[in-house]
Amino acid sequence: MIIKKILFLAASTINFFIFSIIFTLNSSAQEDNNKFFSNDEGVLSIMYHRFNEFKYPSTNISMDIFKNHIQLILDANLTFYHPKKFEDEFNIPKKEKKILLTIDDAFQSFYDNAWPYLKENQIPFVLFVSTEPVGNNGYMNWEQIREIDKSKFAVIGHHSHSHDYLIDKSEEEFLNDIKTSNLIFKKELGYLPSLFSYPFGEYSKFMREYISQNFKIAFGQHSGIIDVNKNRYELPRFPINEKYGEIKRFKSIIKYYPLEYKSLEPQEKKLTKNNNPPKFKVKFFNDQKNIDNINCYSNEGDKWMKSNVKLVNNELTINFREPFLPRRGRINCSLNDNGKWRWFGTQFIIR
Repeated sequence: MIIKKILFLAASTINFFIFSIIFTLNSSAQEDNNKFFSNDEGVLSIMYHRFNEFKYPSTNISMDIFKNHIQLILDANLTFYHPKKFEDEFNIPKKEKKILLTIDDAFQSFYDNAWPYLKENQIPFVLFVSTEPVGNNGYMNWEQIREIDKSKFAVIGHHSHSHDYLIDKSEEEFLNDIKTSNLIFKKELGYLPSLFSYPFGEYSKFMREYISQNFKIAFGQHSGIIDVNKNRYELPRFPINEKYGEIKRFKSIIKYYPLEYKSLEPQEKKLTKNNNPPKFKVKFFNDQKNIDNINCYSNEGDKWMKSNVKLVNNELTINFREPFLPRRGRINCSLNDNGKWRWFGTQFIIR
């Protein structure tokens, strides 16, 4: 009798396990089937950090260049998207390309230099705040953050507590960091922000899945243009600094359009020796045009080179020549679609 019960329980457990796998696969397939080629004109999200802090060139932009960027956007008849409206309208394909302005880290130089300009011109933006450094030397304080929060054109976003390399932490440490920050936001602002930005743009599958259960939208730091088919918890942004904010490059960036796809694998963006190089696969839609024009570049072995691409039946795979090296592996793909340059990027974190 005891043996029969054990066998029954074992069989039940196996059946449940099989059901779970089938359910997951079916859910993924259903999600793919629900997607459609939207011909979305896209949302270009650009990211800044410091302003006129020239001893930090990798995260700084001069105010003169920043003002030139804003003017280029206006001259191109592009509209700045209010972050709240972006959140509410995410699933609606855009008939005209829009610009989403994001500022990370809440440095004092933003408040002293960029904030007066944005306030004067009523330019919408989201300010991503890490709660631990608030009030420290070089960072804004809560009174200044609340001032921005009260404006009608700005939104405060969540940027963790410590702004540490959270992907290197244990799952428990990551959860504690986010929960600590949640408590501080509720105390200082009276609410929990709905937009999240991963510190350094780094995230694992576990991190993304947790964030997806607790926030409305999350941003990385890989390049690309947002469309309705992008995963709303790993959205691309173009990082802008002294090196990558040069006017000629910026003029090119604001002309890019989304390169839509149906699915992208692997979902795990954290690579170890067991999954590096990754098995990279992108499925495009059947009614997309000019996919044969696609070109991809990747930095496996820490050397940027044209990727070894294979495209069959609207499915793109890359055969990497060697593993990616720490700390970040990147893939950028673009194509000329009858004069429109389309772009998407992917970032992996190598441990």
